[in-house]
Amino acid sequence: WTLPRYRRRYTEELQKLAREEGIDLHTPFKDLPEDAVQKVLYGTKRFIGVIPFFERLQEKKYKLYIRVFLSKYMSTVDCRLCQGTRLRPEALYVKIEGHSIADISRMTVAQAKAFFEQLTLPPFAQAVAQDILKQIRSRLYFLHYVGLDYLTLDRLTRTLSGGEAQRINLANQLGAQLTDTLYILDEPTVGLHPRDNHRLLHILKELSNRGNTVLVVEHDRDVIAAADHIVDLGPEAGEKGGEVVFQGKLEELLEHPTSLTAQYLRGEKQVAPPRKPRLPNGHMLCLYGATENNLKGIDLRIPLGTLTCITGVSGSGKSTLIHDTLYNALDRIFHGSTSRMGKFQKISGFEHIRDVVLLDQKPIGKSPRSNPVTYIKAFDPIRQLFARTAKARVRGYTPSHFSFNVPGGRCEHCKGDGYLKIEMHFMADIYVRCDQCNGTRYKRELLEVTYRGFNIHQVLQMTVAEAATLFSHLPQAAQKLALLQEVGLGYLRLGQPATTLSGGEAQRLKIAAELSKKNPQGSLYILDEPTTGLHFDDVNKLLLVLHRLVDQGNTVVVIEHNLDLIRAADYIIDLGPEGGEKGGYIVAEGPPQEIIHAPKSYTGQFLRRYLATLDAEPRTRTA
Repeated sequence: WTLPRYRRRYTEELQKLAREEGIDLHTPFKDLPEDAVQKVLYGTKRFIGVIPFFERLQEKKYKLYIRVFLSKYMSTVDCRLCQGTRLRPEALYVKIEGHSIADISRMTVAQAKAFFEQLTLPPFAQAVAQDILKQIRSRLYFLHYVGLDYLTLDRLTRTLSGGEAQRINLANQLGAQLTDTLYILDEPTVGLHPRDNHRLLHILKELSNRGNTVLVVEHDRDVIAAADHIVDLGPEAGEKGGEVVFQGKLEELLEHPTSLTAQYLRGEKQVAPPRKPRLPNGHMLCLYGATENNLKGIDLRIPLGTLTCITGVSGSGKSTLIHDTLYNALDRIFHGSTSRMGKFQKISGFEHIRDVVLLDQKPIGKSPRSNPVTYIKAFDPIRQLFARTAKARVRGYTPSHFSFNVPGGRCEHCKGDGYLKIEMHFMADIYVRCDQCNGTRYKRELLEVTYRGFNIHQVLQMTVAEAATLFSHLPQAAQKLALLQEVGLGYLRLGQPATTLSGGEAQRLKIAAELSKKNPQGSLYILDEPTTGLHFDDVNKLLLVLHRLVDQGNTVVVIEHNLDLIRAADYIIDLGPEGGEKGGYIVAEGPPQEIIHAPKSYTGQFLRRYLATLDAEPRTRTA
């Protein structure tokens, strides 16, 4: 009731209730006696109460501002009647070996597999369920085979990572027993620890051995080395790419003189040359007693002022700990979020940071109107520059005339979209180029205004690298365009719709936006698998940017499996030792030099082997 529309009436009523009932307004709510709590929550004859107040607002949910207001005070909880099972009590009365269908759905794949393998039924029931059990066991076996033992059967598909969803599809295809089929996989190693790569490769080999063709888009060294045929595209990205640089076997690729991929595989180039880990700033961000999902009451300690990597095998609890628990807790502290937090006992050290920022791979906008140049706010100075040209001043054009989002200079026929939507009955809508502006988004007379021979539409069609050269003398735009080049996005077109950007491109765009802030220091940045879809050279550029964020006085926490990024970290926190119920512990923590000697750390074992290959001679390094 701090909003003006509620303060005068309801806050005064609450104060009046406190005086009449002897309730101390300075006592923490959790310490109030039960009768006082009931009066505040449910009201009296003269006071409405908190819950009846919200119930009254529910009747006005058709108003947008009411829905926004209510969302701040609502969160999802398990249904009290079904306890989250989504079934009526009658359905739960039916049990097999003492387990209801809800009990079995809560099992992990590993638990369910063991349960059905050991299940013995009476002769008649066994005869009836024979084919059903065969199907269940087969499906659970394939989920186990692709390394998803730790997933519970009732896990919502929207909570799966891209790699997990792809491996479920793989398990489905293995069960289908198809032949003469072309399988196309995009980055199947996403979310996969190096320990589990061999299992994925075994699946892909099995699919091809059945007479299928498996086409994989991938940057992982193990997958490249296991391929029968390699196609390398380049030589660089964007306008400088789009050519087949090489195709053939691995041995031939390693001899290729100009392939960027070959240079990294040969060891001529390295991602993040060795450097001494930086020392923390003396403060720690601590989260105590985390028990959400499979976390075993662990205490997380992140040294501030460092690049910290959260590692561990798939399903060990990394995302639960960092995203669901730590980030949601800090998001509530700094931004008043109502997102559900993972269970923990206490958090401390947040007073030493100014903000928390999640740099995920979600799209930067759902509309084609959103694009790189508007997202990093480099379009504003460019529009101002066009408005200062002689022809624009004569015609009375302002910066807003050069925006395709507001009336003025935009084409009103397509409202600045550049295309028209044609609704098709019983078919998907189709989009055609606007016949008035020919897809340029602007009125013809506005396109007559040029700067150094380029109109505003032509500027939007430029790549970031081209625009950086054109506007090199314009500090407000040049600085932000240079940041896009630093994060490896120099090939993007300024006006490229946000809907066409990959998850990795969207994430790097967000990093550039953070770097462009005037004083981005004292913040905690959280990234989940930022190397997804990145070539070795792109990982190198990403690392330079992450180190720059830390050098500016920030803390960067990265959930990652990429060994190049892990070895470049200042501090590593390794979860495990396994996934699911056998995970949820911190098995090792410290700088990379200490982690490689941790006996229980799979990450340490693979990092030690990888560092040994990097120390070898370049020619033997590729073996």
